[in-house]
Amino acid sequence: MPPGVAIVSSSVSGGMEADFQAAHIKLTTAASQFSGYEGTAVFPPGASGEWMSLIRFRTEPQLAEWLKSPQREEVLPPVRSSLTTDFSVFAQTTPFGTTVRTVDGKPKMTPSWKSAMLLLMVLYPMVMLMSRFVTPVITGLGAEPWLSVWLVQVVSVALMQWWLMPTVASWCRRWLDPVDGAGRRISLRGAAVAVIVYAVSLTTFATIEVLQYWD
Repeated sequence: MPPGVAIVSSSVSGGMEADFQAAHIKLTTAASQFSGYEGTAVFPPGASGEWMSLIRFRTEPQLAEWLKSPQREEVLPPVRSSLTTDFSVFAQTTPFGTTVRTVDGKPKMTPSWKSAMLLLMVLYPMVMLMSRFVTPVITGLGAEPWLSVWLVQVVSVALMQWWLMPTVASWCRRWLDPVDGAGRRISLRGAAVAVIVYAVSLTTFATIEVLQYWD
């Protein structure tokens, strides 16, 4: 599922289909007032017997802002009253390690400290390796320092957005999950692993001379 997209599964009570659709129109109208909103599609029940709603925002943070907004909470009661059970939102993990889930209709997100630890775990070795191997190549091609720095950042952001962070986030999926990873034990265990990775990274760049771009 691409970033900025949420899929909601709803089990509508028999005879309440018209009420559900009317309530969903109000929900969509409220969402359209938020920055980055790009559209909503509602699909009637298929083999599963559940209605599927797809909502799309331009970016993941904009989607998260809508999911946790008081405006959304205000228009949800009519939607819930037409359901047999509360709706569920498929879990979505952003490229930078934030997982968004909905429990009892309320959004839950990865704690910011976990996302920050994950980002640092990936960012530090990437910056060190880029400084050692990529920057000299770009500079050697005759790029001015201001252009060299920009080009390195373009490569760095692309790697972080589409490869490094999604990959590492998938390895840490349970720890990042705001529900499955909410326990104290799993949170501390994951944090300990991150600290070990920090130590290994620092030791590696402090002791392996070929990786030291300042020499």
